[in-house]
This record gives sequence, C-alpha cells and structure tokens, in this order.
Amino acid sequence: MIKNYLEIGKIVGTHGIRGECRVELWCDSGEFFSYFKTLYLDDKGEKKISVKSRPHKNIALMKIKGIENIDDAIPLVGTVLYMDRKDCPLPDDVYFVQDIIGCEVRNINDGTVYGRVSDVLNTGANDVYEVKGESNKPFYMPKIDEIVKEVNVSDEYILIEPMKGLFDED
Repeated sequence: MIKNYLEIGKIVGTHGIRGECRVELWCDSGEFFSYFKTLYLDDKGEKKISVKSRPHKNIALMKIKGIENIDDAIPLVGTVLYMDRKDCPLPDDVYFVQDIIGCEVRNINDGTVYGRVSDVLNTGANDVYEVKGESNKPFYMPKIDEIVKEVNVSDEYILIEPMKGLFDED
C-alpha cells in the first residue's frame, strides 16, 4: 500500500535557546530534508507545521514556526516527522525506501517467490535489498540492472533474473 505521508526524521533534541530542534535524518541527506518547508507531525497530514532547516553534520537543525524558545521545543523531542510525497516528485525508476520494503521478490522466468524485501541498504555503489523468505534467513540482492528487471511498488512486487548462487541455501 502506497502511503501519502512518509517518515523523514525524528526530533531528537533541542539546539540553543531559541527553539531550534535537532533532527535525526531518515532520508538521504540534510540537503534533501532542508528542501521541505512544510512537514507533518502525523502520518495522515492533519498536523501541518511550517519549517526552515539546515544540514548540520549528520543531522539537521530545524526551526518550526511558532516555536520561539527551548521550553516550547522540549516537548517535541521524540516526535516523528512526516513529508507529503506530493511535495517531492521522483524521477521514473526512483522509489522511496518505504515503498520498496514489503515488495515480493519473484523470478521473472518461472514466478518463483524468494521472499519479501525487509530492508534496503545503501552501500554507495548501489542499493542492496535484504530479502527474507519463509525461513526468515536474509539474502542480499544488489539492485543492479542485471538482476532487477521490474519494480512495481503499487502492486508490491519486484521481478528479478537471479544470478547463480544468489538464493542458494548451501
């Protein structure tokens, strides 16, 4: 199921006395996070906030409109932040990690089901999908054109051409 509001980070602390928040990033980068001027405090888009943020080391520093001091910011620590996917159109063949997780992985030739994607790891060169089947043993599949032939997040499946040894139990 495609979600409209996606987790993008979590407020983990305050910064200074003027109400800025420290945000643990659950997205690609502080630059990406800083692109958003509107975020949400719920996964239904009912609690909208206006924000300004900037990257800071491995986090982001965020100022929320209406939060003027540290006392106003402290109760927000632990709050998960959401983005509206409509605010971030993606190019074809680029997907949010949350859309990939849970997709069934199938052999394009014979329909064999290997399991479902349980995590997406970013290795730098390419993403690696962690796939767990009935045994719950993880298999690691690089997202490369030689293997991944079709990704369909709306119907929750990925068609692959497995390389020899990729899903062998031995």
